[in-house]
Amino acid sequence: MKKVAGFTLIELMVVVVVVGILAAIAYPSYMDSVRKSRRADAKAALSNAAQALERYYTEKNTYLNASLGDGTGDVFPDHAPSDQAHGDAYYTLSITNQGANTYTLNATPLGTMASDNCGVLTLDHLGQKGAALSVAQCW
Repeated sequence: MKKVAGFTLIELMVVVVVVGILAAIAYPSYMDSVRKSRRADAKAALSNAAQALERYYTEKNTYLNASLGDGTGDVFPDHAPSDQAHGDAYYTLSITNQGANTYTLNATPLGTMASDNCGVLTLDHLGQKGAALSVAQCW
């Protein structure tokens, strides 16, 4: 009698179950890493926008009339990541509490990041950071 080499249906089903279990464990971890990297882009954009506002303050001695956007008079792009078009952005940046000597920068999550627990990330003229969840977890 000749022995036939190959996989049995049971062996194949065991492999499918193992792959399914690994995928169920790996996918949420992967998505968490993606959220953290997008949040890191927003934090970097906030820091860079703050630097641009400080340069503006050095030249004008005020934060008033400084704006974010893609125009020629804007000090920094109003989306993060700043190297992508608005349609691909995961955060939109804005200035609130803008005065002659004060400002607060906000990074508001968009699209898939809208469900992020950290919510709106903030950075003010004193370098104080804020988040909906907690600064320690989100910054």
